[in-house]
Amino acid sequence: MAKHFGSLAKPSFSALFFLLSTLLHQSSGGYGIGVNYGTVADNLPTPSQVAAFLKDRTTIDRIKLFDANPDILRAFANTGIAVTISVANGDIPSVAKLAGARDWVANHVLPFHSQTLITRIAVGNEIMATADKNLIGHLVPAMRSVHSALQLAGIKGIEVTTPHSLGILSSSAAPSSGRFRRRYDQVIFSPMLEFHRQTNSSFMVNPYPFFGFTAKTLNYAIFKPNDGVYDNATGMKYTNMFDAQMDAVYSAMKRLGYGDVQISVGETGWPSAGDPNQLGVSMENAISYNGNLVSHVSSGKGTPLMSNRTFETFIFALFNENLKPSTSERNYGLFRPDLTPVYDVGILRGGQVNKYSNVRANCNTFSPFSRKEVNFGHRLTFHSALAPFAGRGYSLLSC
Repeated sequence: MAKHFGSLAKPSFSALFFLLSTLLHQSSGGYGIGVNYGTVADNLPTPSQVAAFLKDRTTIDRIKLFDANPDILRAFANTGIAVTISVANGDIPSVAKLAGARDWVANHVLPFHSQTLITRIAVGNEIMATADKNLIGHLVPAMRSVHSALQLAGIKGIEVTTPHSLGILSSSAAPSSGRFRRRYDQVIFSPMLEFHRQTNSSFMVNPYPFFGFTAKTLNYAIFKPNDGVYDNATGMKYTNMFDAQMDAVYSAMKRLGYGDVQISVGETGWPSAGDPNQLGVSMENAISYNGNLVSHVSSGKGTPLMSNRTFETFIFALFNENLKPSTSERNYGLFRPDLTPVYDVGILRGGQVNKYSNVRANCNTFSPFSRKEVNFGHRLTFHSALAPFAGRGYSLLSC
């Protein structure tokens, strides 16, 4: 239960620690690297073991949950690690009403907020991709109601957002051509982005180069050396798919007049193992993608269209989760359930040096949307004729 201190009460160490952690997170100009803490497994360590491990053995300073698990929230009390909690998709219609949102905040935030550094609430996950009209119609009202419920509870410093797959884009044939799906651009995304602007919160997206590469574009997808891809409309050269996807989202936001709204990355990652002969899946490629991602998003270089910007980023995922349906889905983790690293991307304190750490910003990647065979020439350009494929959330190359 949240504690209340009178004016003459001596503040506890835990309260001072919590306040200091909050101020440090809010005042920092940059971001640390976060991880998605999924629990679709039957062999994971206890939340208290996880919290102690992350605090003492890694440089990870934020986690993102797909729920609001009270055991995890209690375990991360007084660690200084920022926590993003999530409203379940099925709860969105109820929290779209202020009374429902106040109940949700009372049950999932207030009991923990005095000691656990909850910094964000994600309302659902990839709701637009569900094609559920009821959930989609209630999404923005739910975000507003949760924000109002936090204000009414006297809680500051918790932003409200919702993560999106890149399927929200109807066009990303070139980053500068990015636009939201026409059915939803004015009805959903304009009011949502206005909410983000008014509340100074981030628009959260889940870019996954893993789902868009071909055999000929693998290096573009994992930040290895490549010739780069040109956006003829801007003359910009892209050397990694991550930047191109982020700029496509930015272009869509700017087209609606919201280029000033901050973007955060809710999920991105690369599996270290997969089914036999599964294209591009290996330990080496996972190290290359995630290791260079960490360096890139933390560098402050930004992207060609968003220079000098840093993106708060959550890697998927903390653990290999053995109850996921496919081999690759079970092997996105940075760590095994026994807390030993699957590999190190530079987040272990005093850990091993990542042998791929010399691959940095000059080895970035852009990947096509389609898995169709493409004949690559010396200079690659974005091909607008392939734009209809972009609705599935990736970008296209042609020569």
